[in-house]
Amino acid sequence: MSGYAKWCGRLAGTTMWRSIAAGEEQHVVPDGVMDLMWHDDRLVIAGADTTALAIATRPGAATWGLRFPPGVAHALLGVPARELTDHRVALADLAPVPGEALDAAEDDVPLMLEGVFAALWRRAAPDPSALRLAASLDRAARGHRSVREIADDHGLSERSLRRTGDRLFGYGLKTLMGIHRFQHALHLARSGTALSEAAATAGYFDQAHLNREARRLTGTAPGALLA
Repeated sequence: MSGYAKWCGRLAGTTMWRSIAAGEEQHVVPDGVMDLMWHDDRLVIAGADTTALAIATRPGAATWGLRFPPGVAHALLGVPARELTDHRVALADLAPVPGEALDAAEDDVPLMLEGVFAALWRRAAPDPSALRLAASLDRAARGHRSVREIADDHGLSERSLRRTGDRLFGYGLKTLMGIHRFQHALHLARSGTALSEAAATAGYFDQAHLNREARRLTGTAPGALLA
C-alpha cells in the first residue's frame, strides 16, 4: 500500500473487505453504505440498498470492496447518491478509471482499489466541511433521535434534510435510521445476544417489530439471516 493511499484511507475512514461466494447467488442485505468493488473482473460502484439484492456469483469467486464513509461516494463521483440507490454501476460510467491502478489488479486487488480511491480523491479534492456534515448526520442516524431533532441540530429544515440525505446517502434520514437500527440488531444477534434483547437494545418495540422490519428489508426473518 502506498503512503498516499494509506493517508487517504486514514483520512476518509475507508474499510477494505472481501467476500467469497459459497454458491451461484449471494444475498446482500441493506447496510446504509456505498462501496467501490472489484467483481467479475471489473470495477463497480455499489449504491446504497433499500432492500436485499440477489447477486449472481461463481462458487469460490472473490469479490473485493472498499467501503466509502458517509458522503464520500458523492464527493468523489460528483453524482447524487440517490441516482445509484439499489444499483450496481460500472465505475467507468461515472468517472475516469486510472489505467496505472488497474495494472495492479492481477497481483494485488486491495492495492488496486486503494490506488483507484487515491486517484479519485486527488481529482475531486473533497470539501472537508461537506464530509464532516455527512459524518455527523450518519452518527445522528445511529442514535435514538427523531428526524426533526436531527434537522434542528444541524440547522436544516426537514425538507432540506431529506434532500441532503438523498444527495449524500441515497435516501432520506428516516430510511437511513431504519437501516442502521436493523444492522445494529443484526450485529448484536450475530454476537450471541438473544433476538428479543437485541431488538430492545437496538430500539425496536419488541421482537415482533424487528421481525417485521427484517421481512420488509430482506424478505426473510432475522433467524433465517443468522442461520
